[in-house]
Amino acid sequence: MADIRTVTDYFSVAPQLEESDIDQIAKAGFKTIVANRPDGEGGVDQPRMGSIRTRAEEKGLTFVALPFSGAPTPEIIERMQSILAEAPTPVLAYCRTGTRSITAWALTHAGQGHSDEIVDAAAHAGYDLSSIKHLL
Repeated sequence: MADIRTVTDYFSVAPQLEESDIDQIAKAGFKTIVANRPDGEGGVDQPRMGSIRTRAEEKGLTFVALPFSGAPTPEIIERMQSILAEAPTPVLAYCRTGTRSITAWALTHAGQGHSDEIVDAAAHAGYDLSSIKHLL
């Protein structure tokens, strides 16, 4: 069962998803899944994006692959911002632990003067983004 962590009414994060999680995700009302974890990062036992995408699309969900390792680059942040602006909501993004996904989400809000709210929303979801507050 997926460990879905609500960040806002329109955005949530989760650690690695499995194909079997997709029914729960669809029933929860999510419209878009964003995959931020590269295939194979966790070895041969890691569920692959292809099977998750197939199941998500069978359930009528939009699936977007935006895999990256390490800190999100400006290009990843820009792409994440576009996805969040265009994708049907609510959106569920996943990676190994959810940290990469929530960090990319937070950085899409950089310079908007909402750093306290962003850090608080992340903390409510179980993620400590205080170390990047100065970037927000």
